[in-house]
Amino acid sequence: MRVAIPLVLVVAGALVAFVATRPPRFHVERSATIAAPSATIFPTIADFHRWTAWSPWEKIDPDMQRSYDGPPSSVGAAYRWSGNSKVGAGSMRIMDATPNQRVAIALEFLKPFKASNTATFTLVPAGSGTRVTWAMDGDNTLVAKVMSLFFSMDSMIGGEFEKGLATLKDVAERSA
Repeated sequence: MRVAIPLVLVVAGALVAFVATRPPRFHVERSATIAAPSATIFPTIADFHRWTAWSPWEKIDPDMQRSYDGPPSSVGAAYRWSGNSKVGAGSMRIMDATPNQRVAIALEFLKPFKASNTATFTLVPAGSGTRVTWAMDGDNTLVAKVMSLFFSMDSMIGGEFEKGLATLKDVAERSA
């Protein structure tokens, strides 16, 4: 028994030391080329009312409760959601927008865990279409650092970004 307690303390100390070496921030990014002009795609991103047509989280919980504040689209537009355990609860607010080029969103998660992140959509001409990049950046809190030992933000979020961009592509190309 006397050996077990020091051993547990050494293992716990090593785990804490290892977790402390994890990066302080994370970045997840996915891109897709859409055969539509940015002027067609931008309004679909800059208007939260239109996210029901393409956001992957909308499909995870179709019964999710939604509310909107501020202007209908672009800077100041806000969206709140509360859904099942898979989508949780939180809010988004467009904090910066350059028409047909970029949308930056302050993303606040309340459930299943609290977190503040930034999501950015960048639209760049690509041949006869537009290259859309969806990125999310945030701080790796202590809890997130521990969780990163078992799975990465990239593996958790990246696949959903890919699904969302594929659906955004379908929606935009049908509109073009």
